[in-house]
Amino acid sequence: MPKQTKLTIATILFLLVAITDVYAVITNNKVLEIIFKPLLMTTLVVVYLIGVEKPNFWFVSGLFFSFWGDVFLLDKESYFIFGLASFLMAHIIYIKITIGFLEKHLTTKIISSAVPFILLFIGIIYLTYNNLGNLLVPVIVYGITIATFGAVTLLNYRQEKRTEDLWLLLGAILFILSDSLIALNNFYSPKHLFNIAIIVLYIVAQYFICRAMIVKTSLVQESANS
Repeated sequence: MPKQTKLTIATILFLLVAITDVYAVITNNKVLEIIFKPLLMTTLVVVYLIGVEKPNFWFVSGLFFSFWGDVFLLDKESYFIFGLASFLMAHIIYIKITIGFLEKHLTTKIISSAVPFILLFIGIIYLTYNNLGNLLVPVIVYGITIATFGAVTLLNYRQEKRTEDLWLLLGAILFILSDSLIALNNFYSPKHLFNIAIIVLYIVAQYFICRAMIVKTSLVQESANS
């Protein structure tokens, strides 16, 4: 079977899993969500592995920690901190990967790239501060990490402005928005609409990041072979 056909089938499978999981969230079907939420990253890693000749170990690790984040957050009351830690590791790995794409002379643009994400971080902390309690420090650490992820992906986009760089940036932005809504939903104003937006933004974010990494990984391999 041709590689492109395999990639199309894997992508359709991921899409079907994603649609089912979103439906489960919309209808509050916990049984369906327990079944399909863990399949999100499972099917997405298959898309990535089919799309590249030699997988990037770090990106696969990022999807691995995202998988555990999904699993832990199925029971937010009991395992929220574990879910937070898992996604923290995923973001740190994504930051490491993105920094590897940057050229050294771009460091002068770091501050301007960080500003919008810092402002969002400050706004979320301001709104949720009174309800964070013992989670204040972990949430601040997580917030700084995702702001850093946003900043380095924006810096990476400003470097080349290629399509895959845009995918990576959009993936980071959507991921950050999803995480921000989790904070608002848990510590400011719970809304079922937030739950739906969180999962939709998260799925699209991870898919965009995966698409970017398929292209980026292939380019690195082509460069190494030339």
